[in-house]
Amino acid sequence: MNMAIRVYLLLFLALSYSYTAFSLYEDQVGLMDWHQQYIGKVKHAVFHTQKAARKRVVVSTEENVVSSLDLRHGEIFWRHVLAPSDVIDQIDIALGKYVITLSSGGSILRAWNLPDGQMVWESTLPGPKASKPLLLVPVNFKIDRESVMFVHGNGFIHAISSINGEVIWKTELASEGINIQQLIYTDGSDTISAVGFVGTHRFGAYILHVKNGELLNYKSMEFPSGFSGDLSLVTDDTAVAIDSIGTSLVTIQFHDGLFSFHQTRLSDLIQDFQRAAVISQSNIPGAFILGTANSITLIKVLSRGELKVVEELGHATAVSDALFLPGGQQAFALVQHRDGKILLTVKLDSDDGLSNLLEETIHLDNQRGKVQKVFINTYVRVDRSNGFRVLIVMEDDSLFLLQQGEIVWSREDGLASIVDVKPAELPVEKDGVSVAKVENNLFEWLKGHLLKLKGTLMIATPDDVAAIQKMRLQSSGKSKMTQDRNGFRKLLIVLTRAGKLFALHTGDGRIVWSRLLMTLRKSETCQSPRGISLHQWQDPHHHALNQNPSVLIVGRCGDSLGSTGVLSIVDSYTGEERNRMEHVHSIAHIIPLSFTDSAEQRLHLLLDANRRAHLYPRTAEALDIFQRELGNIYWYSAETDEGILRGRSVQKNCVLEEADNFCFDSRDLWSIVFPSESEKIAATATRSLNEVVHTQAKVTAEQEVMYKYVSKNMLFLATVTPKAVGPIGSVTVDESSLIAYLIDTVTGRILHRVTHHGSVGPVHAVFSENWVVYHYFNLRAHRYEMSVIEIYDQARAENKDVLKLVLGTHNLTSPITAYSRPEVSTKSQSYFFAHSLKAMAVTLTAKGITSKQVLLGTIGDQVLALDKRFLDPRRTVNPTQAEKEEGIIPLTDSLPIIPQSYVTHALKVEGLRGIVTVPAKLESTTLVFTYGADLFFTQLAPSKTYDSLTEDFSYALLLITIGALVIAIFVTWVWSEKKELQEKWR
Repeated sequence: MNMAIRVYLLLFLALSYSYTAFSLYEDQVGLMDWHQQYIGKVKHAVFHTQKAARKRVVVSTEENVVSSLDLRHGEIFWRHVLAPSDVIDQIDIALGKYVITLSSGGSILRAWNLPDGQMVWESTLPGPKASKPLLLVPVNFKIDRESVMFVHGNGFIHAISSINGEVIWKTELASEGINIQQLIYTDGSDTISAVGFVGTHRFGAYILHVKNGELLNYKSMEFPSGFSGDLSLVTDDTAVAIDSIGTSLVTIQFHDGLFSFHQTRLSDLIQDFQRAAVISQSNIPGAFILGTANSITLIKVLSRGELKVVEELGHATAVSDALFLPGGQQAFALVQHRDGKILLTVKLDSDDGLSNLLEETIHLDNQRGKVQKVFINTYVRVDRSNGFRVLIVMEDDSLFLLQQGEIVWSREDGLASIVDVKPAELPVEKDGVSVAKVENNLFEWLKGHLLKLKGTLMIATPDDVAAIQKMRLQSSGKSKMTQDRNGFRKLLIVLTRAGKLFALHTGDGRIVWSRLLMTLRKSETCQSPRGISLHQWQDPHHHALNQNPSVLIVGRCGDSLGSTGVLSIVDSYTGEERNRMEHVHSIAHIIPLSFTDSAEQRLHLLLDANRRAHLYPRTAEALDIFQRELGNIYWYSAETDEGILRGRSVQKNCVLEEADNFCFDSRDLWSIVFPSESEKIAATATRSLNEVVHTQAKVTAEQEVMYKYVSKNMLFLATVTPKAVGPIGSVTVDESSLIAYLIDTVTGRILHRVTHHGSVGPVHAVFSENWVVYHYFNLRAHRYEMSVIEIYDQARAENKDVLKLVLGTHNLTSPITAYSRPEVSTKSQSYFFAHSLKAMAVTLTAKGITSKQVLLGTIGDQVLALDKRFLDPRRTVNPTQAEKEEGIIPLTDSLPIIPQSYVTHALKVEGLRGIVTVPAKLESTTLVFTYGADLFFTQLAPSKTYDSLTEDFSYALLLITIGALVIAIFVTWVWSEKKELQEKWR
């Protein structure tokens, strides 16, 4: 029998070891996370299509990205995301191998290696006066055998070496007060010209020697009617501008220091002309594009400054720069978007006039809006004729390439400018209906489990590993369009800066649907639409399962709080716009209420710039619910510029010319005025509305009970000294301080206040349960710090007995009112931290049982998960044994950075702006979505997956193990019986 036991144990250990040895990480890639890279809305593009190199287009975008894209597939070869303050002004290619970027208003010039994107050199070009940044890269110009480019910025014109970025010469042009608009250099010339406006009524021109920057001549001439807008250069000696009153075009000719003006009334060129004409900055030699409210017109400049209308185009037309063709001809592209079609016309500009080289029609999705920008490039076809490829930027910030009448590739780069994110549940899978692939026969089932067994035993070939990965992706069901029992499959509804709404599937990140909202598109009545936020509008449950959930999109027509608002309600499953309201009252703040009507539409209060509250939905039922709960509705407003924090509530219906039962006046309940000479509001933070707190009681190592002070009305507010609002280093230690407040927003009571002397912002904070964590910079220590404050309810201090808590004889469930003065105590601690931060968030779970982690978006565009235990204010240098058993970590002055704690692994979310956490149905797991220029999604288990088996758990191996153990027991039992029988016969 002993032998049987030994055999059984050895077999069990062998099988157990074979199971735990399974660690093929390569076949788990993409199972729980996905990463997508974008670049943003393209504003400049330069093609590079030499035969010897890979064909590419170099672009810069409004997200401050410079990138090289593959012309064949649209994939990113390389990219760099510059700082938000380092705005890219212009790009070009020098020497066929360097990408040149001018940024920061002409202050920084960089060269990047074209094949791999490595920075070759960087030059800083300071100056006394901000001016229009200009970059001019001549094709074949050298000074002492060194290729040179010209840069204007900060009042200087510089000649820069293309090889190493050294300044060969520089000349100041700001002394005459001229606003330089254009740099002009003609191939083979010994001079370079800089032309612009002096004030609003004079035109001036500098002429400099290209070799040494010597000022050869300066002339200016007054134009009595004045100028407005920018100057458009038509030829090397002709420019066009609009007069100061906007009714005439002024042709300016300058040659050898002689100026002449020719004025043409716009009404003589354009029928039914109305004001607000704009000259588009298009580079078409001898012509220019004039845009008005009704049309876009191509106008040619004749020899004596006279103007001739060549062609009137539709309003939704974009025009490219001119492209020079072999033989001295030039062509440019016109792109129109109408009725779901792209109309592409390539026109040839020759001495005989304009002619059409190419006309194509391409069908396109209506949800992309109008054409915004067009870039054209040529290539030689097999028959030696000229073919054209066209890069098009649409209203929704998407980018696509047209060639030979087809869309070669497209990119949804609007996703690089996400404004807000809201999760949405998928529909419930109906009985008898399955949208996932199922295994068709027993052979496939056995084959799949055989492959898994080979992977477990580490004998799988690379082909087997690929097959295992493919099988897991197919069988996981993570891309199904229905809910799963763990709550991992959801939709992420995202709103972009362009006003487009996307639904992303959390399983694989694919776009389920997209919609360009009509309310957030530019129109005559809404010139500057801007999306503000997303809110859950309807989330049907139980009796309303036949209705789809919907989201509320809030926007305004302008940047100011007084601009009129726009509202849209969109179906979360289909993207269909159910309702929209345009030109409503101004919208300064949105308050989602906790009440719903019979259709499960959530009530919302929209606060306007006049401090009035407007109720939505505008129904009698919603109004009745709101009036019943009127006395329990409070909110706060932080007036950052004035340094005032106010608490407000609803008072009565508004007194308007037209009666509105859904409009209510508000009144001040309390206010806190921060002294303007010593404090300025830097940051605020509140608890998440959907956060669940599992228990208010916290049992310490001494078996005492501490009660968390949990209130959704609590606000964290941080102020800094006004001098410390600027960048780090702009203020001394003695002049700086940071003050943190915990404030009850119903009564305005300051529950806690702490001062950090010698500290400055920027301040990032996150509030959860009864604690707040905030990040700032300590000037005294020259290091970043993170502080934690925990607040506890002292009113229940007598209920410290754990037995009372178990038996339910405590007063934990007694009602709490914000009107009674709370007796609270706080615990706090500060720690050094190595990184600067861009964003902070905290994990959320379904029941609030799982341990918390603080998610930190670092300056390196990665997300670090920091266990809340490291931020426990009760940490001591030498914790007792009981405290160690409780999980308290010994105190250190710095917070650890564990490489394995990076949620994004080795990936980066370039331009990181926000982190969103969503609880799954499975208590151990939270879903994390990070957005910036990139998108990243993953599942996070702060306390490990203690309540489930992993997706790759091998049930087949478990059955095989159990079967093998049963057989081993039977065999060893037979051996034991035989051995005992033999011993008895002896």
